[in-house]
Amino acid sequence: MTTDDISGMGTLVARLSRGGQRLRHADRTHPWVLDTAVVVLVFLMFCLPDLFHGGMDDGDGDGPRRFRLAFTQLPVAGMLALQAGLLLPLLWRRRKPLVAFAVITAVFVLQWSLGAALRADIALFLALYSLALHGWLRQLPWACAVMAGAMVLVAVRVSSAVSVWDALFFLLSTATAAVALGLMVRIRRAQLAGLRDRAARLEIERDQRSRLATATERTRVAREMHDIVGHNLSVIITLADAGAYATDLAPERGKEALQLIGDTGRQALGELRRVLGVLREAAGDPTGGAAGGPELSPQPGIADIEALCAKVRAAGLEVVYRTSGDVDALDSGVQLTAYRIVQEALTNTLKHTDTGTDTGTDTGTRVHLAILVEDSRLSIRVQDTGPAAPSGPPNEEGHGLVGMRERAALYGGTVSAGPAGGGGWNVEAVLDLTPQSGGDR
Repeated sequence: MTTDDISGMGTLVARLSRGGQRLRHADRTHPWVLDTAVVVLVFLMFCLPDLFHGGMDDGDGDGPRRFRLAFTQLPVAGMLALQAGLLLPLLWRRRKPLVAFAVITAVFVLQWSLGAALRADIALFLALYSLALHGWLRQLPWACAVMAGAMVLVAVRVSSAVSVWDALFFLLSTATAAVALGLMVRIRRAQLAGLRDRAARLEIERDQRSRLATATERTRVAREMHDIVGHNLSVIITLADAGAYATDLAPERGKEALQLIGDTGRQALGELRRVLGVLREAAGDPTGGAAGGPELSPQPGIADIEALCAKVRAAGLEVVYRTSGDVDALDSGVQLTAYRIVQEALTNTLKHTDTGTDTGTDTGTRVHLAILVEDSRLSIRVQDTGPAAPSGPPNEEGHGLVGMRERAALYGGTVSAGPAGGGGWNVEAVLDLTPQSGGDR
């Protein structure tokens, strides 16, 4: 088979598929059209020959004489009445298949009780097919039993011309084929309906996953923005207060504070550009809104905590920082989580501790920061000697503490915060470093 033949077959199949879809759409819109067309087609193919030739018993004289004598000759009016009784119930064969089958069966039995044979008897097999396709399945066994009884009546009536067993075999085989065809089409339609339902559910699930991913990304970005803006603004405000106080007493210290403010602002601006640049790129602008693209840089990790502590020390706090274990071997996600938790804890300490910028005195507030890696656990402890003030209003957790807990939860960890035993405030976080099975964190 050549490529052109395959292409031609594909085009034919596509046209047939489109034609079938249009027919199904037209049938759903005007179902009575198909039902009427079936009745008209059966009348033209099976009723007109009986009307023109006087029924199956007349024929052209070339059939066996005993077969022709087995049937009763009906007048045209009686033949039309029986044909109408056999065909008209097909109009509601899909809406009320059992009623249509019962009426056609009654007319069929009446006809054969009179000894007449009509080609329109094909309507009984169409009614049985429609019952198997559209009716209740629990009604089908009773309909088959009634059908078998009607077939026995026919076989007995033609026994003078055809063997009863031969007639029964032919008639019951035809009835079985009608039932089998109806059930096959019914099963096929049920399968297609199931596939369409599954496709619809998968589409809904895809949209839901997309919305959940969008919400998760918004939460992540909001958390990053909170950490970046909250921490750096706290440092800048503290440095600005210190610089304003030192301008008159020690101008060189004021200049140093201004330089630190500039460095902190530039660092915050760079981090904000990185976050917002990634957002613009995700929204469809591959350049991040700039000719050179977004300024990408590695996310901060544990190695950057020392620089973070230096900025806090410049703001007036004494920070004692130590680590234990192989912290450099941690993956980037864990390191970013640890960095943000430490950043938020130091920011809260800076907010609620008097650094002495207003009075020019050193309050002696000290922060003890420890990061410890033990087997499959990462412990972070930030304890200060300042006032035991939470990061939000009384009886209400601040967004910072909630953000820390959300970050820790990504690694199966916990965060606890509260007043320290000897005064001050204590924040402790524990992350689980055990690899998660069945997917990424």
